[in-house]
Amino acid sequence: MSAPVPVTLFNRYTGQIETEQIYGERWLRWAYETGLGRATTSILLRRSFFSWYYGNRMNRPYSATKVLPFVVDYDLDADEFDKQAWEYKTFNEFFSRRLKPEARPITPGDDVAVMPADGRHLAFQQLENADGFYVKGQKFSLAELFGSSEIAEPFAGGSMLISRLCPVDYHRFHFPVTGTPRNAKTINGFLYSVNPIALRRQVGYLVQNKRMLTLIESEQFGLVAMFEVGATCVGTIKQLFVEGRVNAKGEEKGLFKFGGSCVITVFQRGRIKFADDLVNHSREYREVYAKMGDVLGRSMI
Repeated sequence: MSAPVPVTLFNRYTGQIETEQIYGERWLRWAYETGLGRATTSILLRRSFFSWYYGNRMNRPYSATKVLPFVVDYDLDADEFDKQAWEYKTFNEFFSRRLKPEARPITPGDDVAVMPADGRHLAFQQLENADGFYVKGQKFSLAELFGSSEIAEPFAGGSMLISRLCPVDYHRFHFPVTGTPRNAKTINGFLYSVNPIALRRQVGYLVQNKRMLTLIESEQFGLVAMFEVGATCVGTIKQLFVEGRVNAKGEEKGLFKFGGSCVITVFQRGRIKFADDLVNHSREYREVYAKMGDVLGRSMI
């Protein structure tokens, strides 16, 4: 058997290419790289019941005992948390924790869009020119992502950011631009993993998973589509915004409950120029690690 292919990323803050420390790596590789695991995933693990069951365990009081070991094992910066690590009453409360406001400064400038979440990001300036997302030859269409060719039509030829959140990340998501959110809707689906171990095999999992779509009307960036995508052990996506009210970029939009998850942001053609490091590494199918509020790109208008 060949050696497992590592998951690497470019860390914007260290300037280095690093190997990701994957939560539950052995389980993921079994589930998506072995015949028995793939069969089990198809029959059981992608179903909402499995994620509901696991999430329910993370809501029980005994799950709070997992918080401190998790913080230590993954070297999380507890000084960012809005309260002490031992004060969380369940693991899910810790997982969807708030941070101190100063922990995620929002890059200023009306023409600057910011990262909607902490995570590992892929950016495609012109979707029609991308030859693949996580691997060459593996793509999905906007019609598949939106669940409708009619709703997707205004974004034809546009730009897309895929932001992948690991279980170790801050799991609240925020508005990348100032604008008015409208037409929020749920697109039902399964709950496959969104780790590259799974997505290198089938990137279409992202458009087969349950997801929530919000359209944001932005004066500076035009119409922006924002998807929150569920994944294995993430059956709950909670929206906290008020539809029809203008939200400043960086304002909290919602949160995920336990597990890895994903945010996909789509811009119309010619409305944004993504940061160079995102575009350059994405051409190599390599994600860039960056935090919410950091620079995503600039308006082209």
